[in-house]
Amino acid sequence: MENQNVKDLLAYIVRNLVNNPDAIAIEAVEAGDTVTLQLRVAPEDMGKVIGRQGRIAKEIRTLVKAYGLRDGQKIMVDILD
Repeated sequence: MENQNVKDLLAYIVRNLVNNPDAIAIEAVEAGDTVTLQLRVAPEDMGKVIGRQGRIAKEIRTLVKAYGLRDGQKIMVDILD
């Protein structure tokens, strides 16, 4: 249930970055005490999500990780192509 809140946060952030928000897909994979959110976007939007030198991707991961820690969860974000 709490995973849904984190997925919603990630979707909100990414939706505001990309040109094709309908292509966003987020899947939560739990392994032990860690939840990994696997993010997929349209190929043409990949650069917008990653950013120059990976800065946007790093900030997205930082925000999601901080949000998860607030609820005592360890959350990681994988950006898949």
